[in-house]
Amino acid sequence: MEDARSLAQRLGLPLLDRYDLRDEQFAQLLICESGTRRLQQTGRKAPGPVLADFVSGAVAHRRKFGGGKGQMIAKAVGIKGSIRPRVADVTAGLGRDSFVLATLGCEVQMVERSPIIHALLESGLQQAQNDYEVADIAARMSLVHADSINWLTSQQAEPPQVVYVDPMFPHTDKSALVKKEMRVFRDVVGDDHDSAALLQAALDLVEYRVVVKRPRKAPAIEGQAPSYQLSGKSSRYDIYTLKSLT
Repeated sequence: MEDARSLAQRLGLPLLDRYDLRDEQFAQLLICESGTRRLQQTGRKAPGPVLADFVSGAVAHRRKFGGGKGQMIAKAVGIKGSIRPRVADVTAGLGRDSFVLATLGCEVQMVERSPIIHALLESGLQQAQNDYEVADIAARMSLVHADSINWLTSQQAEPPQVVYVDPMFPHTDKSALVKKEMRVFRDVVGDDHDSAALLQAALDLVEYRVVVKRPRKAPAIEGQAPSYQLSGKSSRYDIYTLKSLT
């Protein structure tokens, strides 16, 4: 209850000592129970909770069986041989891509501007730090709550070697809302209408390259054209290179 009380005060949200998921007085609830935080939609047909989990489920499976350095994301950020770039994930979301990169040996700075999503990440990272199987991976991850464009402009003294961007963008296809996490993110975060400005801020700062993750058939972000692309079955990486990683 103490975590819920301090979080409610920090975020300026009402504190409930009990809840009923069928009650739609609030569209979503940020639930603090058993040392975890999860975001839960309400209503009779609401999907299950959304949380940042670096210990179990799909993330654990990918950590054990995900393909290591052969993964497309590893190639996109420039992992090869002994090279492990310092990466700033400036659209952290639930941190899954950050965790993959940290699993592969990169130091990863997660930047998230939504206070709600940041609260989920904070909880997930703490759980990972306390788990013996992934504590060493979590030690390579750090988290900051900030607007990414503002954060990037403040990093002139020690710019990241790679900036990783995975923006939300407007959808007209309703099938894109099927996944429960997508629905939650659209309600909480909305679309990233400033992705072009974010890309430019990243290009102005980064030392080696910017990597943008996109749905495979989505257009590139407006502005500078990518140097090259890596495409998979459902997603694509647009890579903007400034100089070779060494």
